[in-house]
Amino acid sequence: MDNKLYNRTRIKYRIRKKVSGTATKPRLSVFRSNKQIYCQLIDDINGVTLASASSKGLSLQGEKKNIATEVGKLIASKAKSVGVESVVFDRGGYLFHGRVKSLADGAREGGLNF
Repeated sequence: MDNKLYNRTRIKYRIRKKVSGTATKPRLSVFRSNKQIYCQLIDDINGVTLASASSKGLSLQGEKKNIATEVGKLIASKAKSVGVESVVFDRGGYLFHGRVKSLADGAREGGLNF
């Protein structure tokens, strides 16, 4: 197994021990690939994804951080339509920096509390 992937997996599980989502306060999970960024609102108690958003469906051009901000705003609007106001942020083992931070800032701009 790749050392970088192994380390991220260990960090991810360390975070997941502490972070859990409910129906009223779901977990905002982030996955970042080289080209795209994805996020989901997850209710861990029932094992259900309440809403999801990604940069794959958006037809935006430009810097990846700006696209991540738009994805954050999109997940915030979808959360509002489901009736969710506050979430628990799960950075998925990534550093809270760059695209992950931009997505979080976009979600906060959209009205999510965390």
